[in-house]
Amino acid sequence: MPQYLLSVMQPEGEPPAPEVLQEIRRNVEALHEELKAAGAWVFAGGLHAPSTATVVRLQDGDVLTTDGPYLEGKEYLGGLSIVEAPDLDAALEWGRKSARATTLPIEVRPFYWEATG
Repeated sequence: MPQYLLSVMQPEGEPPAPEVLQEIRRNVEALHEELKAAGAWVFAGGLHAPSTATVVRLQDGDVLTTDGPYLEGKEYLGGLSIVEAPDLDAALEWGRKSARATTLPIEVRPFYWEATG
């Protein structure tokens, strides 16, 4: 079955108030349970702030590391889910449910996975 990446686009700035964040967490946990019950769950997780990132890149034959995000922006990847869905329409429905649960924009993209071995 095709897999899709649901990217949670987190705005820069302070997190929501604790009571708001607690409700969002409950909603996300309920969504994850719904995904599991539907057999669509593959993987999900959140990410630390972009300030914790280290960028590794090849430049003139050398591998360099720099602190901070690869790109500066007003929004960043705050979390992700990989879901199985029969088609894009079904994946978009999971995206809609994710947007409701997180209260954040969700980018839905087909996930390309190549088995090795």
